[in-house]
Amino acid sequence: MTEQALEISSASEDSHARRNAFILSAASAINGGIPPIGITLGGLAGIYLLGPDKSLATLPVSGFNLGVAAGAIPAALLMRRIGRRYGFMTGTLFAMIGGIVAGMAVILGQFWILFAGFLTVGLSTSFVQQYRFAAADSGDAAFRAKAISWVMMGGIAAAIIGPQTVIFTRNLLDPIPFAGSFFAMSALAVIGFLVLTLLGGGAREAPKVEAMSGGRPLSEIARQPRFIVAVVCAMGSYALMALVMTAAPLAMVACGLGEDNAALGIQWHVLAMFGPSFITGRLIARFSAETIITVGLALLAGCGAVALAGIDLANFWLALILLGVGWNFGFIGATAMLTQTYRPEERGKVQGLNDFLVFGTVAVASFSSGTLFSTLGWDWINIVVFPVVGLCLLGVMVAVFARRRMPV
Repeated sequence: MTEQALEISSASEDSHARRNAFILSAASAINGGIPPIGITLGGLAGIYLLGPDKSLATLPVSGFNLGVAAGAIPAALLMRRIGRRYGFMTGTLFAMIGGIVAGMAVILGQFWILFAGFLTVGLSTSFVQQYRFAAADSGDAAFRAKAISWVMMGGIAAAIIGPQTVIFTRNLLDPIPFAGSFFAMSALAVIGFLVLTLLGGGAREAPKVEAMSGGRPLSEIARQPRFIVAVVCAMGSYALMALVMTAAPLAMVACGLGEDNAALGIQWHVLAMFGPSFITGRLIARFSAETIITVGLALLAGCGAVALAGIDLANFWLALILLGVGWNFGFIGATAMLTQTYRPEERGKVQGLNDFLVFGTVAVASFSSGTLFSTLGWDWINIVVFPVVGLCLLGVMVAVFARRRMPV
């Protein structure tokens, strides 16, 4: 192939990478609007359906996170077979089904059917979580952090779409609460399906056979110190976010602040989760993933401190904003670090393992959130933040030390 042909091919690949990153950002805005609906209403619907014992109220949210964890590796393997485009479209089908099941569960008054619906929606979100990897994998090394940020920026729109959907639809089927919002999940999934049909380039094709095999054993990759630190920081950032966010709507309602304020609190939180994505990629490129992760962990500690300082609406909202920005820096930084630990032919299995570990931990955190809130209260949920932040900071220090000792 001539030099001119190589340049044309490279320009074409770059164009497809940017176009796909934009489409995945749009899909993230729509399909990413589904989890805030479930997170805002899952615990409240659980309280509505349960008897006197409310300790399992957040179990539907845990079911959602369990679905994300359970679907992580199968989603990655499926897309190795049929390609990103058809894999992502398949993922939206789970959201369509799960939203309908959750809505019918409230109508029928069946808590465990609600859990099943949320579990199914979680399976859909395991595909959504792969958007960031799909965007990063289709471009060159210099575009990776930026591509991840582009996809995460779709969450800014999701931060508005999800909570506003709750406000406008939660009483749509009055006197039955919440069911209208759960059916709205399915409607959003239909729109997301249509957006994903626009993916082109390599996302439309199944990987070649040689790209589906080979590479180092997964155990060898997972023993890398940088891999361990990346996964631990992603687990810590996401688990703390889930722990505090899952309990926050319950705490706000319990403090007499109302369901609409709880929904708006989640809206501010999700805006804070994705708003910094405009600059996170550039910050990582300039200051390193380790530095940005450290800043994120400091903000998560700030969230715990603000939440412990009082139970006014301002305390809840400011804590949720700090929680969102801290998650953004911690999680995107950890994701960028992870992409430095594997080769192209290894990406499917590594990404699947990462998301399985991260969302398995998140499922435990969200379930623990309900138990902690009902037994020990809001303060103890925020006290837990500090030891987890300390553990992750220790990991970052190890990563920095190991990198400095690497030969130039």
